[in-house]
Formats: sequence, structure tokens, C-alpha cells
Amino acid sequence: MKFIDGGVCAAKGFTAGGIHCGIRKNKTKRDLALILSEAKASAAAVYTTNLVKGAPLAVTKMHLMDGKAQAVICNSGNANTCNANGIEVAKEMARLTAETLGISEEDVVVASTGVIGQPLDITPIKNGLPALKESLGADNGSDAAEGIMTTDTVKKEVAVSFEIGGVKCKIGGIAKGSGMIHPNMATMLVFITSDVAIAPEMLQKALSTDIQSTFNMVSVDGDTSTNDMVCVLANGMAGNKEIIAEGEDFDTFMKALNTITVHLCRMIAGDGEGATKLLECRVTGADDEKTAKTVAKSVICSSLTKAAMFGADANWGRVLCAIGYSGAEVDVTKVDVSFESAKGIIPVCENGAGIEFSEDIAKEILLEKEIIINVGLNSGDYSSTAWGCDLTYEYVKINGDYRT
Repeated sequence: MKFIDGGVCAAKGFTAGGIHCGIRKNKTKRDLALILSEAKASAAAVYTTNLVKGAPLAVTKMHLMDGKAQAVICNSGNANTCNANGIEVAKEMARLTAETLGISEEDVVVASTGVIGQPLDITPIKNGLPALKESLGADNGSDAAEGIMTTDTVKKEVAVSFEIGGVKCKIGGIAKGSGMIHPNMATMLVFITSDVAIAPEMLQKALSTDIQSTFNMVSVDGDTSTNDMVCVLANGMAGNKEIIAEGEDFDTFMKALNTITVHLCRMIAGDGEGATKLLECRVTGADDEKTAKTVAKSVICSSLTKAAMFGADANWGRVLCAIGYSGAEVDVTKVDVSFESAKGIIPVCENGAGIEFSEDIAKEILLEKEIIINVGLNSGDYSSTAWGCDLTYEYVKINGDYRT
């Protein structure tokens, strides 16, 4: 497994592009992105469980019923959610994209992100599609990554190369996500591309399995978005023997997919709205996997813990508190907690009780940009990891006037 450049264009047969078409007022920001596969690809997706769903998700779900897709069109600046004509606009986005590219309308994945409840005018998208098509290139994955950003401060893209059955394969992805992130079955907007030959049902199985320990373990602010979607396209152009069942080849693909998703999870959490630190909670010694996941996510979601990490305050009691109300069956008299960063590691709690530690050393450790909260339950052999960020003044500022 080797990290490579290229993002969503790293895999054979994929091109991408991004332009400013006029949805966003800021003309320096791209607001329309496109990903195209040279060949029709196996496709899989997972979606937000929020009952309020963006219209593009409904259209995409319908288009992917046959497990195939060839292009992804995504706009930023407007989520196309809670609009009376939302479905009509999403369908028109797909139709116009298909017409521009000369492919089937049913092979277009549609996505939107931005403000909820504002009508989306199709005109700038329609007028921008010719330029968007011209922007397509094998080196333009970063432009697509920029085109899907909202309050993100950095582009999120990654790619790796690996071998299946002696054949060189690649997989890459881009993501957007900074706020309104507390997923369940999906998260943010994530688009992943691969040249692996894999049957649609196996691709869906790989994605649905992977997100349980990756994207479902990310939380920035406790709010589940209405437009969350993770979509994977695999066009088979690497030339490996098609993966149609579980086995060594499927396991290799799963490992590659997980490498991509974990990397994107960390980038999303670290770029949370107003965030100054990436938080990672590592839970070990749980009785079962569910307990480990529940505890890890409860700690990451704790607003008081997040605020303490912002202030570099080793307030371990807030970690114990989050474990206690998580709903997991935990023997709190066995719990150990330590804080860790590039500056070192410091135990702060053993067997559910405080221990002496240097506040100065603890602060030095917690002033780093990446903090690990280690939680040892000491009751079993299961473990889990969750990702989040600190809670800062800037988060309130961003969301206080997000729409205006």
C-alpha cells in the first residue's frame, strides 16, 4: 500500500474538474465540481439517516438502483434541501450533465452542499456546464476537491496504489466536511474512485462495512447533515479479475478502501469549523465492539471535553463523565485515562480515580495540534477509535452568521 498523488484522478480512466459558475457570491471560490469515468463503473453509496434529506440524495439513490454510474456532479453554496422544486432541480442537474457529457442521465450521481432551505437556481449550473466539461483533466482532482468545499479551510484528497492478484490498482478520494457533522450510516460528502474490477454488490458490501468504523466514528458538532453521502465508483480499468465474492482480493480492496477513508476522517475532523486541534479517542479493553464504539464516540462528542482540549486543560473528569452517560455497560472502577501527543504521554486517571500528574507537562502535551485521548476499560479485548476536534470561539462565530 503506497500513498500517491492524484486524488480522485489517480485511478485509471478518471478525470475531474471544478469551476465557479455563480452559485456562490465569492467569484474566487469554485462552486461546481465534476468527476467522470471513461467507462461505466460499479457504484455504491450510503446516505444520511436524517429524516430531512436533500433532493439530490433521492435522485442519486434512484440512479444507483442498478449499481452503475459514470459521473458525479456536485455544487456547493446551496444544499438543495427543503425546496418545493428540489427533486425537479436535482433531476435537471443530472439531465444537463448527461447531455453535456454524452452519457445516460441515470448514470449521473448528483450532490449539493451549502445553505439549507434556499431555492437553487439551475441557470448558473446550466450555463457553467460547458466550461466545467472543458475543465476535466487527469490532473484536476484538486479543482473538484475545491469545488465541493463550504466552510472547509483545506482541500481534502488522498490516493493509494496497491496490487490485487499481481495487478496494479489505485483508489483515491475527495471529501468536504467541516460543520454539521455527526453521522449515522454516512457522513459529509465523500467521493471515492477506483480502477478495481468489483461487482456492485461487493462494492456496496465493502463500503457499508467500512463506514461503521470510519465515517460513523467522526463527530464535529453533534449535528447530522441533511445531505451526507459517501459514494464509490470502481470502473474495472485496472484489469484485475473481477471481485465477485469475499476472499483475499476482497480483503485487499477493503484494506485499500479503509486506508482512504481513515485518512479522510482525520482530515475532516481536524478541519472542523473553528477547530485548532484534531482529537482522537482510542478505546481499548472493552467487553465488545459496540461498547468500545459507544465510549469512543461519547468522549469525542462531549462539548465539555472538546472545550477543555481547546484550552489545553487536562480535565480528565469530563472524559469519565462522557463515559458514564454514554449508555455503555462499563465498570468505571477499572477505567484508565491518559493524554498523548507528539510531546509525550501522561496518565491522569487510573481505576476510575485521579492520580498525581504535572499540570505543566500535561499542558505542554495538550498544546499540540493532534491530541490522543486514551481510554482503557480493562474489561475485554475489543477496541475502537473515534475522531473529532476541539470546540472554539470561532465555531460559534462561523455558525452565528452562516446564512447571512
